Amino acid sequence: MKTLLIALLMTTPLLTDAQTTTDTLYVYGPGGPLGPMNECATLFGEQTGHPVKVIAGPEANWLPQAQQRADLFFGGSEYMLTQLTAAHPDLIDAGSRTELYRRAAAILVRPGNPKGIKTLRNLTRPGITLLDVNGAGQLGLWEDLAGRQKLIGGIQANIGQSFANSALGIAAWKQDSRYDAWITYSSWHNRLTAETDLVRLPAAETVYRGTPVALSKTTRQPAIVRQFVDFLRSEAGHGIFKKWGWD
Repeated sequence: MKTLLIALLMTTPLLTDAQTTTDTLYVYGPGGPLGPMNECATLFGEQTGHPVKVIAGPEANWLPQAQQRADLFFGGSEYMLTQLTAAHPDLIDAGSRTELYRRAAAILVRPGNPKGIKTLRNLTRPGITLLDVNGAGQLGLWEDLAGRQKLIGGIQANIGQSFANSALGIAAWKQDSRYDAWITYSSWHNRLTAETDLVRLPAAETVYRGTPVALSKTTRQPAIVRQFVDFLRSEAGHGIFKKWGWD
């Protein structure tokens, strides 16, 4: 009896730790949607008692961890989640995929807009240096925009440097003042209010990209994950995304 009691006392902390780990939902994706995802996670946790931890940034930074304990994935565009699913079919439940909200492309410029940039055509002027993110949900974004107005050659000629993801692009924007503008999502202005002004594009000229989510095949809490997805798609969730620059 004494041996059994000792065994129970020794295993109780382990059970508590396991329960704590299981109770927390782990959500992974790129840095772009981090703001609204984090705010939704906080509010959902307060309302339901189920904590949600959002880990975001370049895929290489979080993928090994996600392979061990992910409950939900999100993308910065539809193609991003498609690529992740194709690369890791045993990790993502493609049948659970759900679209949340779209976000529009726009132009970020320096505070005060010193170069007077108001249109895409302005980006083809001599003396304009553009920052480009050629990936991370923005692959082909500027080309889709420029192609409509036959501006591809002029904009390409003014690209100072291309970066593989938004984290690298943001670092370059902050460190190198030679960049005058960046064609990206309008939502990035909400994360860079001190470093950028926003030049919106007319609805007829802009393009939009989606924000999909999909469950992990390895989640141990599918019912709670679906509850969180329902919250993301609720009026409250939509309001949070709109605050961060989504439609």
